Amino acid sequence: MLAAFTAGLLFITVQELGDKTFFIAAILATRHPRRWVFAGAILALAVMTIISVLAGQVAGLLPMHYVKAAEVALFLGFGFKLLYEGSRMSGQETLEAEQKEAAETLEATGALPLVTPWSIVSKAFTLTFLAEWGDRTQLATIGLATGYNPFGITMGATLGHAICAALAVLCGGMVAGRVSEKTLTLIGGGLFILFGLLAAVNWT
Repeated sequence: MLAAFTAGLLFITVQELGDKTFFIAAILATRHPRRWVFAGAILALAVMTIISVLAGQVAGLLPMHYVKAAEVALFLGFGFKLLYEGSRMSGQETLEAEQKEAAETLEATGALPLVTPWSIVSKAFTLTFLAEWGDRTQLATIGLATGYNPFGITMGATLGHAICAALAVLCGGMVAGRVSEKTLTLIGGGLFILFGLLAAVNWT
């Protein structure tokens, strides 16, 4: 269980830092009380984590040979893709592109007609949930859940999401200007390949 917790925590923390959902929370926190934005964001991410882990458990009911093959292919595919993308970056890129995309998403939803704690939590939940759906971290969580303890993955991934959401509402703008996108991309690619290799070893 400890290995599953560590895997979920490490993987999600690195992958979610500077992601679109990160900046949705960061921008909302500049307009509304941070505690309600954080509550909505982490609730959405926790629900998404549970759904992903359950999907991984259902996938685990399929013939293990095919499940393991898909898990290895998923992690290695994402890993080499990220390493390739990172290798083509100059190192000067920041996360401002993700920040801009998040801002455009928020602008498209319009202003809240009535600003109450519930309306803020609801908007943060909805926008975060929709942005996270189909994201590579969701797919990675499903993959991890097929081979690791589901409770450990759920707790570790949820804590990783909570850390990133807290950083977003507290200092999201600072992160956007100072964290290198190339560094995060290469680290993320390395983690995907590491878990892909671990899955391959367990498969054999």
